[in-house]
Amino acid sequence: MTAARVTGRTGRPPLTERRKAATRLEIAREAVRLFTANGVAGTSAEEIAAAAGISSRTLWRYFASKERCVLPLLTGGLQLATRGLRSWHPDQGVAELLDAMNRDAGEVAANRTALLNLVRLTGSEPGLRAVWLEAHREAEPVFAAVLAERAGLSSPDLDIEVQAAVINVALRTAVEHYAFRTDPAAEEEPGVLEATVAQALQTAARGFSR
Repeated sequence: MTAARVTGRTGRPPLTERRKAATRLEIAREAVRLFTANGVAGTSAEEIAAAAGISSRTLWRYFASKERCVLPLLTGGLQLATRGLRSWHPDQGVAELLDAMNRDAGEVAANRTALLNLVRLTGSEPGLRAVWLEAHREAEPVFAAVLAERAGLSSPDLDIEVQAAVINVALRTAVEHYAFRTDPAAEEEPGVLEATVAQALQTAARGFSR
């Protein structure tokens, strides 16, 4: 994933791009399903391609490795966070940031189970862990650029870069905390993940106050 993918374009993308994005997302969902059932080592790129209804050649055009097939599931959540930060006004607090993020949450709700299963896999699959961390590393300068714009700066200064890093880690840690401590076979309790993210961001906003 690149910073451009996290940022996204303004307006509706062309039909061809939407079809490509839908194909990538289907590949990602099937990859997570197969990785969950068989492990990364026990799953081939050919199996992922067949499950997604495409050729192996098409899969390799989209992704450089089978582990990177999961990236579209990560970019959706990070794009959601970026849009929330972009609409977060300087006179607003964490509650308003959470409201901004939740306004568009329906766009990624359909892939929520797959995303959580993917995060669970990062605890035991080093290749997927590397992709998960890479996605957040590439999102961080995007967050910083948005926060700099919010502050009226032409580019991020040290304070802004630290704020972006803190928000990034808070989001990643909240999702991991929830995913690692819930049973994937159990029905998800509504609002618990959102409350976990809210707690993480509120803790980040307090800084070192205690």
